[in-house]
Amino acid sequence: MLKICFVLEGSYPYVRGGVSTWVDSYIRSMPQHEFVLWTIIDMESKQGRFAYELPENVIEVHENCLGSSLMLRIHKNPNLKFSEKEREAVYQLVRCKEPDWRVIMDSFSERSSKPVELFLSEEFLSILKEYAREEFPDAGFKDLFWTVRSMLLPLLYLIGQPTPVADLYHSPSTGYAGVLAALGSMKHNKPLVLTEHGIYTREREEELLRSDWIMPAFKDFWISMFFMFSRFAYRRAHQVTSLYHRASLMQQELGCPPEKSAVVRNGLSLDSFEAIPEKLSDGWVDIAAIVRFAPIKDLKTLIYTFSRLKCEYEKVRLHIIGGIDDEEYHQECLELIKYLKVDDILIPGIVRTTTYLEKIDLTVLTSISEGQPFAVLESMAAGRPVVATDVGSCRELIEGDADDKFGPAGICVPPMHQSKLLQALMELCEKEAVRKSMGWAGKQRVRRYYEISNMINNYLKVYEKAIATWQESASN
Repeated sequence: MLKICFVLEGSYPYVRGGVSTWVDSYIRSMPQHEFVLWTIIDMESKQGRFAYELPENVIEVHENCLGSSLMLRIHKNPNLKFSEKEREAVYQLVRCKEPDWRVIMDSFSERSSKPVELFLSEEFLSILKEYAREEFPDAGFKDLFWTVRSMLLPLLYLIGQPTPVADLYHSPSTGYAGVLAALGSMKHNKPLVLTEHGIYTREREEELLRSDWIMPAFKDFWISMFFMFSRFAYRRAHQVTSLYHRASLMQQELGCPPEKSAVVRNGLSLDSFEAIPEKLSDGWVDIAAIVRFAPIKDLKTLIYTFSRLKCEYEKVRLHIIGGIDDEEYHQECLELIKYLKVDDILIPGIVRTTTYLEKIDLTVLTSISEGQPFAVLESMAAGRPVVATDVGSCRELIEGDADDKFGPAGICVPPMHQSKLLQALMELCEKEAVRKSMGWAGKQRVRRYYEISNMINNYLKVYEKAIATWQESASN
């Protein structure tokens, strides 16, 4: 039996869907192992408010709030001094280059002073002034100071929190969670497995480039921080998995050594989906988007397109099924529906997917970024065709690979392309026989390649290889 520490950022057990669905089914499918949850959330109000009933083999939960770090009182510590190694490590950390992470960990997890004291120390200000002269001569020093503080204080705060003890550390992302998992592995000298469902660094890059809360001069600086986090997690990990081959190549481009890379597909427990009957014909075509309200899901393109679809095909309904990640975006979507005066959009919130799919003819996913979405797998397992954007592994799921002869399980369209999306939805609305054929193909593909027992067996092999690699490195 292993004691496995899952390091989770903004997902399980606080929100449903996506990575959270995967984590919950993963833990429940490994009753022979114990799990510790080491979680990162943004607000203290979320502490203890779980969206899932935790499995019996979850034996500990350690919660950390990033927001708490930014509320720390600022004060000076005149006794704060750096050794030569510490100064160099902090300098490289500020530059988002290649800091000595062991020195950073030792300095900020064992130092009696709080991380907040770093930013008003003479040592740090001298480092920042030097960096400002080199890289930001035209930016205001005050702006640079607060930018660096916002970037690094949450990290140093997390490093200063107690580290759970485990036999193996496993993070389903890079970012803050990847850094914490790597430091836990380093501190307790244990193996680390890193699993990415999407490419975290690329997703943060897209979000930051679109953001309006970061000064343009500092956007690349913020992006470089997440690239630094990824490099550290990849290099510290003993095994790194992705969900499809293209994602593995992207990880390698970002710094993952190829010999650590493995592809492990997602898996579903198919029993509840196998029992879903075909929808009874009632003259309507019902389309479901199994999705959270979040900008990355691009529900606005879906709403615009559905308003056009209603002009062409009157007896069609859209069901947007899922929770709310971004309240502001949720409100914008509701206002858009009202502005377009489009009828027959139902928003039931979080529902039992296996039950709701009984009333659905096909599903749609309009994300601008994905990994290997469970929404597509669930739709295929239920025998419902899918219209999805060509992101992540969606095309591979829908069309299969070279050895797969089942045929298409839906239609792939370019992201944010209303006309192509409309054309695909129109085709499936009008052709019931095509819907049934694609639904059959999807169900066969999931049975063959995406059953959960296959996924669990593959991850157990990943653990075995990670432990063997760790033992080998420890003996050298």
